[in-house]
Amino acid sequence: MDRQTVEAIAQAAGDRFELFARLVEVVAAEEVLELGVWKGDFAAAILCRCPGIRRYWMLDPWRSLEAWNKPFNVSPEMFDEIFAEAKAKTEFAAGRRRVLRGTTKERIGEIADGVLDIAYIDADHTLRGISIDLLAVWPKVRPGGLIVGDDFCPNIWQHPPTFEPTMVFPFAVHFAEGSDAEIFALPGNQFLIVKPADGSKTFQFHDLAGLY
Repeated sequence: MDRQTVEAIAQAAGDRFELFARLVEVVAAEEVLELGVWKGDFAAAILCRCPGIRRYWMLDPWRSLEAWNKPFNVSPEMFDEIFAEAKAKTEFAAGRRRVLRGTTKERIGEIADGVLDIAYIDADHTLRGISIDLLAVWPKVRPGGLIVGDDFCPNIWQHPPTFEPTMVFPFAVHFAEGSDAEIFALPGNQFLIVKPADGSKTFQFHDLAGLY
């Protein structure tokens, strides 16, 4: 996917839902992963807008995690309610969704290597979390496939200092460089990494948001 195409998509999209839906359509994605589902609003929107998706993997712990110091680490009772809500919102696409309740390391192995056309990461934004997620998801994406993510914030202090900083930026950039891949900073604190195809290796960081 070239810069001109990504720029056109980013300019036309009104929000991250539309941005991802357009990317899904451009790559004719049939196998999609959302990592970090929360209440299921994003999953429901994409499943509704993109009927070409054959299988939509929804991976989320939906439980309290001792090592996760972020505001959304709520009580077990609240997580059970949130999980039920996510399932209810996507029930209309029950035949296309695959629900994986667990951490990335616990459940990612259920997705075969090289099958994903596109993945969306909106999970643990700490340095530990984004490191694990990108490293785990990378082999699951086919050559030429895409990894998109949220909370690519120029300022690491997304939350009060009592919480761990958000390190999606700059870690995703370093990951792309280490993988010889192109990465795009997009409006709305989104990022896009294009997995090299046909043995091509070209690291470039395209700041289409003008913030980095």
